[in-house]
Amino acid sequence: MHISQLELQKERIPLAFRDYCSHLLPELNKCRRDNWYLPWHCEMERVTWTKCQYDDYQRRMRVLEKRKRLQEQALAEQGI
Repeated sequence: MHISQLELQKERIPLAFRDYCSHLLPELNKCRRDNWYLPWHCEMERVTWTKCQYDDYQRRMRVLEKRKRLQEQALAEQGI
């Protein structure tokens, strides 16, 4: 995470959004407030945040698959 908990509190980022990509939210939220949440504004910030979320999901799924493979290998070695 590239942003401190204190900065997240100051920016009023909800706990549910404090994840790997939360450093992108203050800029996105500021752009949204400045442009009255118009969907055609802030597109670059939104796409950047969405891509970060997707990449984080892909990373977590790779870690999960690796853990499953290692667990299956360990069970196979034990003969279970």
